[in-house]
Amino acid sequence: MKICYFANAASIQTMVYYPLSLHLQEVYKYLKHKSGDFPQSEQAQEQVLTLPIYPELSEEQIELVVKSVRNS
Repeated sequence: MKICYFANAASIQTMVYYPLSLHLQEVYKYLKHKSGDFPQSEQAQEQVLTLPIYPELSEEQIELVVKSVRNS
């Protein structure tokens, strides 16, 4: 699993939920897709990062996340 460390100094938890595009995962091997079949999905697997966002985040926490992203 890929982990992003850009926000560690601010103690912001980040996660990569899909480190491998669905069409490349073992469970879908029977579909016989290969690398390159879905280039946008594969590009997203390299670039998408999940940041914390949920209703209970305080305004201060949201500002900290935004500041950390801007400074990275």
